[in-house]
Amino acid sequence: MSHHAPRIEDAFLTRRDFLSRCGMGMGAVSLGPMLAPAFADSAALPGLTHFPGKAKRVIHFFLNGGPSHVDTFDPKPALEKYAGAMLPTENLRTERKTGAAFPSPFKFQRYGQSGIEVSELFAKTAQHIDDIAVIRSLKAKVPNHEPSLMLMNCGDQVMSRPSLGSWINYGLGSENQNLPGFVVMCPGGYPIKEAENWRAGFLPGIHQGTYINSKYSQLEKLIENIRNRDTNRDEQRQQLDLLAALNSEHAAQRAHDPKLEAQIQSFELAYRMQMEAADAFDIEKEPAHIRAMYGDGIHARQTLIARRLLERGVRFVQLWHGAGQPWDNHDDIQQHANLSRDIDQPIAALIADLKQRGMFEDTLIIWGGEFGRTPTVELNAKGEPMKGRDHNPYGFSMWMAGGGVKGGTVHGATDEFGFKAVENVVEVHDLHATILHLLGFNHERFTYRYAGRDFRLTDVSGHVIREIVA
Repeated sequence: MSHHAPRIEDAFLTRRDFLSRCGMGMGAVSLGPMLAPAFADSAALPGLTHFPGKAKRVIHFFLNGGPSHVDTFDPKPALEKYAGAMLPTENLRTERKTGAAFPSPFKFQRYGQSGIEVSELFAKTAQHIDDIAVIRSLKAKVPNHEPSLMLMNCGDQVMSRPSLGSWINYGLGSENQNLPGFVVMCPGGYPIKEAENWRAGFLPGIHQGTYINSKYSQLEKLIENIRNRDTNRDEQRQQLDLLAALNSEHAAQRAHDPKLEAQIQSFELAYRMQMEAADAFDIEKEPAHIRAMYGDGIHARQTLIARRLLERGVRFVQLWHGAGQPWDNHDDIQQHANLSRDIDQPIAALIADLKQRGMFEDTLIIWGGEFGRTPTVELNAKGEPMKGRDHNPYGFSMWMAGGGVKGGTVHGATDEFGFKAVENVVEVHDLHATILHLLGFNHERFTYRYAGRDFRLTDVSGHVIREIVA
């Protein structure tokens, strides 16, 4: 006997519908437990890792435009010796014409027990150098922003793939149902390639990065429509339940529609965020001495917000330094000094803050851009030397700290001028494989099946950089 009101659609049950709802449906129920071990092996179920990871969350400082390694974390005294002389470039292609050797205008000195040399640009960050692993032998593919951004953020410079943050969010699962698992803060609007830098791609849409324009300090401008001033929460809940019922009925008529499922989940997340996000983004709730430790300005504020998000269960926070390639200093490398002042103190404060909260050991910190810059001077359209550097994908630096990283180490090296990685060369897939390893994933087994193929972040290559793993 039926226990529900008659529905017109029940009168038109096709044989396919009948099999799906009955025999095949029961088969799917029994198939679930059988497939669970296979899914667990490939980490296809959120929250399951291949082995215990030392890192539980990630914060990524993205220096948009490409910071110069020879002016930050890779000192090259040979540039002083050959200043003004033409260097052998081994036919390495640059985006624009460059000229003679260009020594760094910034001083380097040794820090910590490890004695690693760091530029004066990051003197405050360098106070924590014994907690940092500097990779001086990164290598990208081409000297252009767009493909290099896609390679660094999504693992492929041509194909549209899920981003690193989306993979991590998908693999680790959510620690807080009231906040996004992946948050992106970029003050001033979108960078080149816009949301492709943090897209979910073929992964479920709920794992895409949630963009925040962090140039604003007011919550209503940081997150649009975060507060509903027309209805109370009970009325909103009733509206959302009705909408979810309609969407579920719509979804039931379709075998699988990931876009619709992502939309349903987004509505739910937006509703739940109204309470928790307001608290997480309010740095006025921090003690005055903590706010002073991070300093003033947009980047100090967004770094402090990032720490508040991480401690509330957000898995991946990416902090962009500006939307318009601020580190892309072709005409004057001295601009690096102003840029570094924005983030040096906040980065150092974050490391100290995470330590005092007991979060440093399981938080992975990543610093870097899409490529480095040439050790030779940029030339203008007339062939005259300027004071800046061109793009350099052949050798550049990044660093990581916390979350299972062996601090006080330097991995790899560029040539004596800093043009090309020559020792322990690290491809971007190697970097991604190492990040996943620190989080508990075997990058070769961490896959997602799409269009008849098992995809992974590292495609068909990548090796863990064991030398920097504690």
